[in-house]
Amino acid sequence: MDLGLGGKVALVTGSYRGTGAGIARVLATEGATVLVHGLEAGQADDTVRAITDAGGSCHGVTGDIRTDRGTAALVAEVRDAVGRVDVVVNNYGVAEGRDWDTSDSDTWHGSYDTNVVTAVRVTQAFLPDMRAAGWGRVVFVSTVGATRPGERIPEYYAAKAALPSMAVSLAKHLAGTGITVNCVSPGVIATPEVVERFTERARRDGIATDWTSVERMILDAMPNPSGRVTTPDDVGRFIAFVVSEPAWHLNGAHLRFDGGAADTVT
Repeated sequence: MDLGLGGKVALVTGSYRGTGAGIARVLATEGATVLVHGLEAGQADDTVRAITDAGGSCHGVTGDIRTDRGTAALVAEVRDAVGRVDVVVNNYGVAEGRDWDTSDSDTWHGSYDTNVVTAVRVTQAFLPDMRAAGWGRVVFVSTVGATRPGERIPEYYAAKAALPSMAVSLAKHLAGTGITVNCVSPGVIATPEVVERFTERARRDGIATDWTSVERMILDAMPNPSGRVTTPDDVGRFIAFVVSEPAWHLNGAHLRFDGGAADTVT
């Protein structure tokens, strides 16, 4: 299937590592020019090099999107590099928090700013490009915890739960513009950090550290009916379809990509 991404420019926030890097790799493979984003100078270099070595088109861009000034700096770099943005994937977020006994107003406000307001800043910055083109795609990356939160880090789950609502609201606001807005909520992802953490746990427990054994340990902790753990590139392939031309009628949706972990019908 031709996804129609050739010639499109896609910004993936937080794409210097982890899930964001996987999304960036896939979008580049599908023909998009990808803006690999880091909060600090040099963070995106390794991912940019990997995409370029594989024959993809990309640019590294920098800006601390946790602040208005940092977002303005990002916008300036994007303008210098490519001029416009057609696709925004709001991937950046941090799964941090405390618990119900120790969290306070600072941790709650901090998590909301990190996981929600950053996406608002970036989206608002590049919507004019999409309006002018009569075509655009916005994706908010949430988590299975948006509909199946745990008792720990409630600040994070509450913030991520705001993203599906934002997608519906913004899709309505942009009706008739050619811009679609959707929210994608993955389950557990085999990022390097997750694999390293569970591999170390297996080592401590005297269990084999091959991927099959480590994957089984992850699924014991966070099961899903599919019986597999998704990779960053798996998430990237799903999002590549969501932002594609064939997905033009997919709009205002909350799309769970969790192997069935969120056992709910809504």
